[in-house]
Amino acid sequence: MARVVFLCLLLSVLAVAQAADQTAGKAPRLPLNDGRSIPALGLGTFLGFDEKGQKAAKEREVENAVSWALKAGYRLIDTASLYNNEHLVASGIEESGVKREDVFIVTKLGTPEQRDVLGSLRKSLQRLNTSYVDLYLIHFPIAFKADLKTYDVIDYLDTWRAMEEAHAQGLARSIGVSNFNVTQMQRLLDNCRVKPAVLQVEVNLNLAQEALLNFTRQHDIQVMAYSPFGSLFDSNPAPPPPRVGDETLVTIAGKYKKTTPQVVLRYLIQRGVVPIPKSVRKEKIEQNIDVFDFELTPEEMDTLSKFNKNYRLVWPTFWQDHPYYPFEQSDKPGPNPFEGVKE
Repeated sequence: MARVVFLCLLLSVLAVAQAADQTAGKAPRLPLNDGRSIPALGLGTFLGFDEKGQKAAKEREVENAVSWALKAGYRLIDTASLYNNEHLVASGIEESGVKREDVFIVTKLGTPEQRDVLGSLRKSLQRLNTSYVDLYLIHFPIAFKADLKTYDVIDYLDTWRAMEEAHAQGLARSIGVSNFNVTQMQRLLDNCRVKPAVLQVEVNLNLAQEALLNFTRQHDIQVMAYSPFGSLFDSNPAPPPPRVGDETLVTIAGKYKKTTPQVVLRYLIQRGVVPIPKSVRKEKIEQNIDVFDFELTPEEMDTLSKFNKNYRLVWPTFWQDHPYYPFEQSDKPGPNPFEGVKE
């Protein structure tokens, strides 16, 4: 009888532990400067561009990815109004069976929405089927009219004041920015009441963002990394190495019995940023979060840092005439892939 009682107690403890693990997810949480915390890795849901412009989601593509991710232990899902998929993200969360309060939802204020921050956020909340988001970001410091082609010059400090109001009303638990440079971040810090909790920018092996990361560390701002794989899967020879089969990456991955993308994600995590890799393949989604059971050595971190070439994969030069454009100028700006996109 005693043995039966012991086994029942053991099973009960294991069940509680398993339930707690399912609630917390696989990624540890990192503190934010507003007293909240953020999962150390998340799922990105932007599908990118093709020859027709911004890609439209195929049937079940986003819903499945979000549901698979949450079942695999992700607890951070990143979206944006410009992605036109917030409603699909909501369906994926519902289908996963994971409670809303256990999911850290990130969405972003679109470039045509900066004149009505609260109204735009409420529309996002409606699409996401939630009363709040865990993190709301200004997607770009630049603003456009609804056609996404005509400049609208709005001081991002004015936009930020409305973001602070969204925070005060509880519509956004945390607020932050995306694609701001150091100068813009400093100006924002000099004029804000609520410090941004997060800055989301491109960070990968090709683009180390050392100056920006040093700045955010000094000001206790958490960095999220979009495009964390850089040109790892790029068939175009123009971007700098490495590619997925790079000998250095393969050697390190073999040592830990991991894939090269997992090594890249681990490298970013150890640099203190939150990567948000995107995938619509179940196997890859599950692999991408399986990176918390090994640690790269300081020597391996140094080796991987040498891939940095300050090469920007996401470089929207078609917007460079805007007064708040945050990136380097180009002699040959490209076409606007957002043309034809409707809010």
